[in-house]
Amino acid sequence: MGSQYRDQAFIEQVCAKILEIRKKKGIVQEDLVDRTGFHLKQIGNIEKGISNTSISNLAQIARALQVHPKELLDFDFELPKYPPTRKERKRK
Repeated sequence: MGSQYRDQAFIEQVCAKILEIRKKKGIVQEDLVDRTGFHLKQIGNIEKGISNTSISNLAQIARALQVHPKELLDFDFELPKYPPTRKERKRK
């Protein structure tokens, strides 16, 4: 997949949230390995933002951390300012 589809800043925010929750709960990476079935290297790559992990993997990590998946996405997110939609432009 091309780099134009990879939002590294977003990935890093998700990773930071995973790490924050894991540490707050006193869970070590090896516990995530036991609870998810992922390899230790995979967990490390996710937490470092190296891996652009799937939505299914995020769900599994949320289960392992015993949090709702929305908690992994609970951070500031800037929305772009787009011009009006085609439908809105046609009304004018």
